[in-house]
Amino acid sequence: MLFNSYPFLFVFLPLTFIGTFWIGAYSHKLAILWLGAASLVFYGFWDSPFVLLLLGSIVGNYYFGRWIDACRKTASGGNASDAYVGRILFVAISINLLVLGYFKYSNFFIGAFVEAFGNKFVPFDIILPLGISFFTFTQIGFLVDVSRGLTAEASLGRYLLFVTYFPHLIAGPLLHHKQIMPQLLKPDVFRFNAQNISVGLTIFVLALAKKIFLADSLSEIVEPIFNSASQGKEPMLVEAWVGSLAYALQLYFDFSAYSEMAIGLSLIFNVRLPLNFNSPFKARNVIEFWQCWHMSLTKYIYEYLYTPITTKFMRAGLGKAPFVENIYTVILPTMITFLIIGLWHGANWTYLAFGALHGFYMIINYGWQALKKKKRWKPQGVIYTLLCCMITYTAVVVALVFFRAENVSTAVTMIKGMAGLNGLSLPLTAQPVFALLPFKWLSGTIVFHGLIPNGALTMNPLVAVLFILIGQAIVWGLPNMHQLMFSFDTVTEDLVSSKNRVAPAVFCWHLSSANAVLTGLLFFMVIVSMATNKPSTFLYYQF
Repeated sequence: MLFNSYPFLFVFLPLTFIGTFWIGAYSHKLAILWLGAASLVFYGFWDSPFVLLLLGSIVGNYYFGRWIDACRKTASGGNASDAYVGRILFVAISINLLVLGYFKYSNFFIGAFVEAFGNKFVPFDIILPLGISFFTFTQIGFLVDVSRGLTAEASLGRYLLFVTYFPHLIAGPLLHHKQIMPQLLKPDVFRFNAQNISVGLTIFVLALAKKIFLADSLSEIVEPIFNSASQGKEPMLVEAWVGSLAYALQLYFDFSAYSEMAIGLSLIFNVRLPLNFNSPFKARNVIEFWQCWHMSLTKYIYEYLYTPITTKFMRAGLGKAPFVENIYTVILPTMITFLIIGLWHGANWTYLAFGALHGFYMIINYGWQALKKKKRWKPQGVIYTLLCCMITYTAVVVALVFFRAENVSTAVTMIKGMAGLNGLSLPLTAQPVFALLPFKWLSGTIVFHGLIPNGALTMNPLVAVLFILIGQAIVWGLPNMHQLMFSFDTVTEDLVSSKNRVAPAVFCWHLSSANAVLTGLLFFMVIVSMATNKPSTFLYYQF
């Protein structure tokens, strides 16, 4: 079920909200079960047969968690008991990954193996269950935390709600049991809180508007340009950059909108989710970018993948020699981590290329930081900061071309266009101006067939460029949702720092009759727009 659909807005959400608080007034346990059942309905609205897969995964992981917790508590201690718990954990994680691998990666790996020997591969008819990566990784994290003694769950009903909790189920953020369950166990969690309801609805409406008016509109620029490149047409300089920048903005607005809608919806039920976006395009380097982009995934990967890999290498003594220390403590763990991040997003060589590029970026970033530390450089100033931001943003946009392209050849075609290797096309009206300038040496690369000569766009190219400039102005010039709502307790993190504060008071949201009216008008505009346009899925639904 889509957040941006009439059934969700006018049937599911009101019924779930009323039922939860009505039942919660009499029984906390029954309210937990009601919300869990409603979340299953939310998931089953897309494809009901896969509810059985989800339930099977939940029941299996719940009992594995109970088994691991019991063994950890009753064992006499020592290496033997730790090894036994480790073996159970290994089996449980393996089963989870095998199920995920079958649905998500069977065609990719078997196809790559078959085609490596020159044979043609016919893909299996496998439907990818919605949100399988999210609910699989959520439960793997739970099992690891149980094995470490950080959490446990004795109630199947509560565990079911933890996994299926509808605001995060389809596209995140990735949740930790120890983040959410203590909130759901509070006796007053299912009691009306007027401020949480008001702030939560405001966040939801603002994010919904972002999805409808910005992300979906940008898709009208992105799709024709990338489709044109996939059909063998070579985009020229302006066209390639228009398509690439539009996609970066579309993905940013789309995924941040989903994450913020999840935060708003959850806040209505008095449960705070982790922040998933914090203006990543304003990052000064790639390390900072990943600290602000899909933050729950970054923290998850660092805690459950990067740190264990590094620890294994160090315990094996691979990082002791000075000349190989950086290889085993930084370079190799970073590349492995980001290749897995790329593959997590999808079974395609383009996602692996996306992960490899970001791994390369991170290694360069670590090297630059080490060099500055060694030379005791402390470059500062506005110009240096802007230069760092522009380099980082450009690198991110280039990597996102692989993220969006259907295949590697399409991505390479787009990047060639961005590099100017496919030439530059300008409007015919610019030809007399260039005739007066000493640009004769460019005559072979410049043509005057319009900014986007392939005819890929249905809209005026100048309008597309203007739309992109407006999107950039919003990203770079306006506060993000967390900064707007800084006065309210909306997320699990305590992000109190100068970076997250917004100086102008005009940008700090406050509850008032005027703002309520404005929010209502915005919601009305969204509803009218949805009546004329078919609801579009969120981009991260496919992961």
